[in-house]
Amino acid sequence: MLTLSAQGLPGGPLRELARRRNCRSRRISSWDRTGGNDDRLHIFPGETKTLAEIGGAGCITHIWLTAMCSEKHFLRKAVLRMYWDEETVPSVEVPLGDFFGLGHARTKNFSSQPLTMGPQDGRGFNCFFPMPFAAGARLEVTSDCSEAELFLYYYVDYEAYTSLPPDMLQFHAWWNRENPCRGTGDGQESNEAFLFEGINQSGNDNYLILDASGKGHYVGCHLDIENLRETDEFNWYGEGDDMIFIDGEPFPLSLHGTGTEDYFGTAFCPIQEFSSPYHGIILPGESNWAGKITLYRYHIEDPIVFDQSIRVTIEHGHANKRSDDYASTAYWYQAEPHRRFAPLPPAGKRLPRE
Repeated sequence: MLTLSAQGLPGGPLRELARRRNCRSRRISSWDRTGGNDDRLHIFPGETKTLAEIGGAGCITHIWLTAMCSEKHFLRKAVLRMYWDEETVPSVEVPLGDFFGLGHARTKNFSSQPLTMGPQDGRGFNCFFPMPFAAGARLEVTSDCSEAELFLYYYVDYEAYTSLPPDMLQFHAWWNRENPCRGTGDGQESNEAFLFEGINQSGNDNYLILDASGKGHYVGCHLDIENLRETDEFNWYGEGDDMIFIDGEPFPLSLHGTGTEDYFGTAFCPIQEFSSPYHGIILPGESNWAGKITLYRYHIEDPIVFDQSIRVTIEHGHANKRSDDYASTAYWYQAEPHRRFAPLPPAGKRLPRE
């Protein structure tokens, strides 16, 4: 997003590097305090450990993390939570792997502006979302693994301020899943009618990506789909319109899209991997779009503003006919207090399908 330099000229991130900053650069990491090389946090099954606890005002500018565990699907079994300004309920509550941009308890090399997974094989996680706080921050991870120890290596880089400007909002992230979505089934329709025909004039049965109240702006999501329909016919999982309800706006909406691939910045039933700063396809699915899919769209240049509430939804297939496995992570900023999240499902309900 463009800002203004002191001379009133437009400037971007590189231009802003020359501006004087009145803060202190700080880091909390997992370095071995004994001076040895065990530079990691040890978390046993059922334990919650604090990654960082920061007092005063500041802003987290970067998180790097990598994880090791011998237990399958541990990236869905571990949960990352973040608390701002001494709040007692988290502003971030997301399975560890999903927070960094890819679901299905998988890692894969990809690059977007706010989130990346880098070599080797996507196991180097990075987050560049700024996370301001006025009176403190706490980051913690809970392991819901059943047997194996979880090891975390991490950096939390931040700036320390004397005070936080009053117009700064807090960062939030929320994970959701519907497994499977409540579709209508094929019935007696032709394949073409099932995929492309039908009417939805309410959005009531859409898949829910975000439901928040307060004042803020939505900055994007990734959507993780498993195609559960078994057929040799054309089996495109998309055609679901994105529908974003702002401040209780009735149907028809100001923000109504035209199809799944369209919202995620692609076109024509894509089967190719693609990675860009603001949108992409990390997992395109297998033959005939079978298996696991991950798409992302980050509203960095075009955040979606709400004054009272927001509901970000998308159809699961046109007119919500399909019954696939949907999961998502939404990211947004808002003034506190935020709406309390629905309880995160237990680990067994979070696991990807085999």
